[in-house]
Amino acid sequence: MSDVPFQNRTAGAPPIDPGARIGHVHLKVADLERALAFYRDVLGFELTQRYGHDAAFVSAGGYHHHIGLNTWMSKGGSPPSRGTTGLFHVAIVYPNRAALAVAVRRVLAAGVALDGASDHGVSEAVYLRDPDGNGIELYRDRAADDWPRDAAGQLAMDTRALDLDGLLAEIG
Repeated sequence: MSDVPFQNRTAGAPPIDPGARIGHVHLKVADLERALAFYRDVLGFELTQRYGHDAAFVSAGGYHHHIGLNTWMSKGGSPPSRGTTGLFHVAIVYPNRAALAVAVRRVLAAGVALDGASDHGVSEAVYLRDPDGNGIELYRDRAADDWPRDAAGQLAMDTRALDLDGLLAEIG
C-alpha cells in the first residue's frame, strides 16, 4: 500500500466542477458564548440560529450560515497542540480592499492580536486566532488580471509583508 493511497486512482477523471465552492465551516469550540462574542461582536457576523445550548450558526448577508460553532465534542476543551493535524485556518474573503480594512480595524479595536499580514500577489491577507486558537485569515482577492505570472504564464504567488498602514488608510 502506498503512502499516498489515492494517487493516480482517478487518472483521466474530469476535474472538480468549476462551480463547486466551499459552503461553510463548522468549528468545535470550548465555550459557545465566548465564540459567539468573537464571531458576532468582533468579526461582525450575524447570528442566524441557535441550536439548543451547544451550537449556533452565524453568517454574512443573510445566508443561512457561513460558520457553525458547536461544543458537542469540545465543551471546556483546549486547542490542539502544535504538531497535530487539523484545520490550519478558515479564510474569510471580503469583496474589496476597503471592506477588508474595515474588518481589520474592528479586530484591532477589539484588542485581538494579529499573527501576521501578507501580500500574496493574488491577495492581501491578515491572520489571527479566535478564542479557541482556530486560525482565521481575513483577505481580499485581487482581480485575476492583476495576479502575478512567471515567464511561462503560470501563477507566481508569493508571500511578502503586507503594508498594514496602507491597508488601513483605505478607510481613513
